[in-house]
Amino acid sequence: MEIRTLKTALAGAALLFSAAPALAHPHVWATLEASIVFNDQGQISAIDIDWTFDKKYTEMALEGLDTNGDGVYSEEELAPLTRNNLDVLKDYDYFTVARLNGEKLAVSEATDYGQIWSNGKLEMHFRVPLKAPVDPRSGQFVLKVYDPDFFVDIELDKDDPVDVVGAMPPGCKLDIKPLLTDAQIDQTRAMLATKGTDWKPENNEDFGAMFAQPIAVDCAS
Repeated sequence: MEIRTLKTALAGAALLFSAAPALAHPHVWATLEASIVFNDQGQISAIDIDWTFDKKYTEMALEGLDTNGDGVYSEEELAPLTRNNLDVLKDYDYFTVARLNGEKLAVSEATDYGQIWSNGKLEMHFRVPLKAPVDPRSGQFVLKVYDPDFFVDIELDKDDPVDVVGAMPPGCKLDIKPLLTDAQIDQTRAMLATKGTDWKPENNEDFGAMFAQPIAVDCAS
């Protein structure tokens, strides 16, 4: 049985994105619900990720996975798909980029993962631990969840995009920064079209980060 995972989708990225980054366009769509996980010391220790995939990808990924033929996809039947997806995502830091004062934070292997089939769509969840917990009171914490090659389009859920697990320190708050406007996106794409393939943004980010919606933890000084 062939497991049709994100690996199938991402395998095409190397060919697709050998062209100018401004020409990139997504082939898989996912809605994101994220949680910032705080430990007992008020430090950020992990990020919980919950993706709901589009129906087209879901149909492709589910092919051959209903092993008992009952028309329902159990967590056990989806387990090989989940493991394969996470194996691929590990090489991309699970599309999860956290920074403190602009410095990228290292992450560990995903835990607490699973996947369900609901309302005709796949929903996958997992936790991305930080290798070293950080205190958001020591500087601004910013999270972006995105595919650096923009092969997978990840958008925040409109109703329940971000919450907190554990106790956020007093004086701190979540702040979902606004997306770029259409005019800003067009301006950025026009700028990228003038750059060579070896060009990198000045702020040590990649191309995908330029279009991702930031989630910040801001603490009163």
